[in-house]
Amino acid sequence: MKSELIVDVREKEISTALLEDSRLVSLQKEARNIAYAVGDLYLAKVHKLMPGLNAAFVKVGYEKDAFLHYLDLGPQYATYKKYMEAALADKRKVPAISSIKREDDIPKQGSIADQLTAGQQLVVQIAKEPISSKGPRLTTELSLTGRYMILIPFADKISVSQKIKSAEEKIRLRRLIDSIRPKGFGVIVRTSAEGKKVAELNNEMRTLYKAWEEAVAKMQTSEPPALIYEEESRAVGMLRDIFNTSFENIWVNDAETFTQIQNYVALIAPEKKDIVKLYAKEIPIFDNFGITRQIKSSFGKTVSFKSGAYLIIEHTEALHVIDVNSGNRSKASNDQETNALDVNLKAADEIARQLRLRDMGGIIVIDFIDMNTAEHRQALYDHMRQIMANDRARHNILPLSKFGLMQITRQRVRPVLDIPTQEECPSCLGKGTIQPSLLFTDTLDQKLDWLVNRLGINKFKMYVHPFVDAYIKKGLISLFSKWRRKYGRKFKIIPDESLAYLQYRVIDDEGKEIDLQEERDMSSSQSKARGKALRDNED
Repeated sequence: MKSELIVDVREKEISTALLEDSRLVSLQKEARNIAYAVGDLYLAKVHKLMPGLNAAFVKVGYEKDAFLHYLDLGPQYATYKKYMEAALADKRKVPAISSIKREDDIPKQGSIADQLTAGQQLVVQIAKEPISSKGPRLTTELSLTGRYMILIPFADKISVSQKIKSAEEKIRLRRLIDSIRPKGFGVIVRTSAEGKKVAELNNEMRTLYKAWEEAVAKMQTSEPPALIYEEESRAVGMLRDIFNTSFENIWVNDAETFTQIQNYVALIAPEKKDIVKLYAKEIPIFDNFGITRQIKSSFGKTVSFKSGAYLIIEHTEALHVIDVNSGNRSKASNDQETNALDVNLKAADEIARQLRLRDMGGIIVIDFIDMNTAEHRQALYDHMRQIMANDRARHNILPLSKFGLMQITRQRVRPVLDIPTQEECPSCLGKGTIQPSLLFTDTLDQKLDWLVNRLGINKFKMYVHPFVDAYIKKGLISLFSKWRRKYGRKFKIIPDESLAYLQYRVIDDEGKEIDLQEERDMSSSQSKARGKALRDNED
């Protein structure tokens, strides 16, 4: 199976798409300036205790207070609290955890009021990002994640991934980690550590420990709420958890991100350094690899799969509902029971893909086509468990109920990725009437004139729908060639499958998008000033 990772870096967000045999199986999108991401550490202040919920609301700087439950304090909270008091009492040096006497674990059935007070300062970690109307969920059971291990302050336990099957390897890793870990820290050994040498593991251990010391030092000089630790690069953070040595190519369309990813791959898998490649074509990277088309067909309410069958996917605040429909299948069997099993098995494959693709979490209820045979219901349940085995998110699958429903719970730490596939008309903005589409080329002509003659910007890229691009460039004496004679030959018109039919966008030479509607509303002096600044940058 050919695996490729495609990284699309844009001005405001980074998207990564995982392809297996050119088929999209995973898609992640994150804002480049994202805050309150899972794993970030904040210096926060307790705002209010809620004894009825056995929890506290904590100020971390988000518009809504974050939520910290008693169980998320962690069993080592007493030791953590003692360390925090020592670190805040003497801000001249970072105290060593080994110098703090280890306290007994707090009781599992304790009260939040016995541990926290309003106004108390805490170092907290984002356990769940803000979702819908809820603020972030926090934990004081801190951890720093690396490629090979997770370093846990105030713990004293070494755990090895259950996916490492060799008992000898587990013993080797446990002994090795025990010999190099800092005193007062616990470690979770990840699957990727299997077979690694002590030098590689020790290097990452030192890196994580240094990051901890730097976070504590920053905490000592900050006032809450304050961010004290985050990933160096969002792209590297996303890659760390999904990187696999089976990748044949990693394509990146941004030079800076390309260097960051190449350096990271060179560190963790030197033999794979050359698979990281810089994408330099003008066609959008997702269009080039056929990802845009797959996104359009894989998201939305209705998702078709093999032989005419399809899924209906609905989302609510608490759960996701998926309905399986056989549709007008061209290869339907005369046996209704066999036909139902065949559709359900294929639907299970697509559902497992959709859960990963959309990062659907919480409760998922699936209404499969009814089957009367107990063997068939068991076969469907076994098949779903088998294909979900490779899903990295924690999940639990229940057998079909007597109503033919399957229930799945899946770990949710981020909002579901819901990409609208129905395009709002960019001309009428949903009102139902538009200017004649035949005159759209006149609009583009006016925009080119505005850019070149009013703003003085000659070097730019204009992206349009592929149909519009084909129309503009058709014939020996095309409209595009006339525009180039009229406005110069430095600008380019490029097809972009992600755009609606009468939609366009313009990117300047530095990769920044120009809002042409905004330019229309600016005064002449402002427009000329901006044009001059852009020309100076070009020079």
